[in-house]
Amino acid sequence: MRMKNRKVSLEGCLLGTAIGDAIGLPFEGLSRQRISRLVAGPLKHRFFFGKGMISDDTEHTCMVAQSLIASKGEPTRFRKQLARRLRWWLLGLPAGIGLATSRSILKLWLGVSPEKSGVWSAGNGPAMRSAIIGVYAGDDGEKLKALVTQSTLLTHRDPKALRGALLVAQFAAYNASVEEFDREKLIEKLSSLYQDDATMQDLVQNVIRSVNNNESAQTFCQSMGWQKGVSGYIYQTVPVALHIALRHPHDYQSAITEVVMCGGDTDTVAAIVGGMVGAGCGRIGIPDTWINNMMEWPRSINWMTRLANNLVISHDDPESSKPLNLNIPAVLLRNMFFMCWVLLHGFRRLLPPY
Repeated sequence: MRMKNRKVSLEGCLLGTAIGDAIGLPFEGLSRQRISRLVAGPLKHRFFFGKGMISDDTEHTCMVAQSLIASKGEPTRFRKQLARRLRWWLLGLPAGIGLATSRSILKLWLGVSPEKSGVWSAGNGPAMRSAIIGVYAGDDGEKLKALVTQSTLLTHRDPKALRGALLVAQFAAYNASVEEFDREKLIEKLSSLYQDDATMQDLVQNVIRSVNNNESAQTFCQSMGWQKGVSGYIYQTVPVALHIALRHPHDYQSAITEVVMCGGDTDTVAAIVGGMVGAGCGRIGIPDTWINNMMEWPRSINWMTRLANNLVISHDDPESSKPLNLNIPAVLLRNMFFMCWVLLHGFRRLLPPY
């Protein structure tokens, strides 16, 4: 596949991940019913007095982008670069880190090699950092698969995790490469990734049937028996992400709204969908108010925009681009504030409306 405009798609994917993450974060773990009582009118940032902040989902995507630049896209070097960044990222005391990811990083710190650090888990961590790989390597199917495999096995060894991550990456790659989105052509392209997995085949068939009936993602979740919202299990996360992205491949606001109204792991699913849809619509497709009301530092919107630009340069001329520096003391201060505010959100949930 040939990218229609790699700069637009990479920037849209990265910012789409960040904005989806920030919009979904305040609702993480809440049921559909409670979210419907909390939300009146169009969605907006609710994390800090009308401002939004990112979580680990976006931080992982940024680390993947940095690692792609530093490794010049070579899969083995990419794995080592990502492992190094994950080690130091853990020392920054990130909030909300997944159990499988934390266990894998601890193994890295104990001297286990990146080839053996992954644990047996089908969590959605690999899927949340694979859309950016799809856009970066979408014109080279073998490299795309190799990079997603290295990213996945670094933390998750269950084949389900890899299959789900590849589906997200391939969707993002396709959405970034076509002017006219052809749902049937994409579904046919994705089918090769799960043809030996009867469970995923059934899940995707249910997704297709629901999409063809123009059902909402909420209705789809109810039909699947996922009454409490979307969990962190990749065989729930990815089908719901596919359902929403297939219905709204270029309509970013509608896609993120549907994610949030499903409940459950809203920040991660919104980050994944945001990357998939952002790859197709670019920055221009993301509401300005959602971008302008981000309150992030040192991974600011401007910093992420520069990172996306460096990733474009690195793809076209690997020797001419370097990863962006991060102010480490600033990261620690930011994470301390973030952790305190997350705890306050937890206390707020003890109050009505229920």
